Amino acid sequence: LLRDEKLVEDILRAVVSSVDVPVTLKRRLGWSREVMNAETIARIAEDAGIALITIHGRTRACKFEGTVDYDAIGRIKSAVSIPVVANGDIQNPLQARDVLLRTGCDAVMVGRAAQGRPWLPAQIDHFLQTGEYKKSPSPGEIKQLLLAHIGELHRFYGETGGVRIARKHVGWYLADLGMEDFRRSFNTLETAPDQLAAIERAFADQARMVA
Repeated sequence: LLRDEKLVEDILRAVVSSVDVPVTLKRRLGWSREVMNAETIARIAEDAGIALITIHGRTRACKFEGTVDYDAIGRIKSAVSIPVVANGDIQNPLQARDVLLRTGCDAVMVGRAAQGRPWLPAQIDHFLQTGEYKKSPSPGEIKQLLLAHIGELHRFYGETGGVRIARKHVGWYLADLGMEDFRRSFNTLETAPDQLAAIERAFADQARMVA
């Protein structure tokens, strides 16, 4: 699709004309480093009535590898008058600020960096508003956030689906807490009560080890 600009235009115009709400677009820089038509697509999108564009600073061929091209995102921002959001490898508040300054974009989108760190967007916002770092939650606060999150997954998806989906979220939360053995054993649990009880025990054990 990224290589078929006319089809992109037809799709965008069809969607915009079919709904009464603002339509936004998220896309990459192009098909490959050799075929980067992001500025052209951005102008097409603006002309078609798209209200906002989010740009991931890699091509389709790059997948999630290689360096994000923030300068290319900046060129897209300069090419259109609608809001542009920068996306790609934004890991912390300082980097978010630097990306905004470098690209001139209206906002940043945080993706994989927020997996297991749902407090990161608030930290970024606080830093952009005040210039001060907002500390990360303590292990006890993380435990409470995790229990609430997993409980909501169980309620929303049901026990079978919620238990399965919870496994990846627990892995993300605990990735930096040195609890690799627990992560492996957690993936064998089959019921919601067992998952919640295991999280409680794991954090209690971790607290005793630190003490």
